[in-house]
Amino acid sequence: MLRGKAIPKTTTDQRLLDRRGPSDWVHTDPWRVLRIQAEFVEGFGLLAELGLAVSIFGSSRAVPGTRQYELATRIATGLAEAGYAVITGGGPGIMEAANKGAAVANGTSVGLGIELPLEQGLNDHVEIGIEFRYFFVRKTMFVKYSQAFVVLPGGFGTLDELFEALTLVQTGKVTRFPIVLVDSDYWSGLLSWLREEVVGQGKIAPADLDLLSIADEPEEVVRIIRAAHSNGGALGSAVPAADGNGIG
Repeated sequence: MLRGKAIPKTTTDQRLLDRRGPSDWVHTDPWRVLRIQAEFVEGFGLLAELGLAVSIFGSSRAVPGTRQYELATRIATGLAEAGYAVITGGGPGIMEAANKGAAVANGTSVGLGIELPLEQGLNDHVEIGIEFRYFFVRKTMFVKYSQAFVVLPGGFGTLDELFEALTLVQTGKVTRFPIVLVDSDYWSGLLSWLREEVVGQGKIAPADLDLLSIADEPEEVVRIIRAAHSNGGALGSAVPAADGNGIG
């Protein structure tokens, strides 16, 4: 309800139909709600029939020919050969390597991009792709359509994706799924800090560290994920730390 001076000088229909008016209205919050809704609809429609999938995260700065780039390629190839679609953020570096690995194995290579000032566009190895305006819509797609997360060395974005996945699983907001850290040397400092400081001060329970597994070779990554998914015979069942690879 609007009264007195709060009443707009023009009607909603007038603002809609009058092409001579300012275009600022398309940037207001009510209009953004429709854009957000459209992104959800487009993402759900694109990925609804994807099947089993694993999201691979890691640095956009990894260079072709380096160990980490080649490791991501081999992991994605192994997952594709095991019947998983591979989902990445669609950008360069580890994301490109993973999409490449899935594509060369004739698997399904998915890229979920995001509009950024300096890093835009999907890499050439993405076969199914979409670019989002909103990070939280994109994150929803990663979580909704992935049955496991593989996390290679990366920066703030990778850490954000890692801890969001951990938080969702720890709090029961999503059904438990495998989260695999790749390259034990890279993650050792973080894991030691979690164990000694965060667990040590009672900020998380010791069992929370069992939500993570760690691996150094592509074959280990694929084995951990397949073992977790075969446990109980169905996806979505509780997933224990696989075969001693938990870090708790």
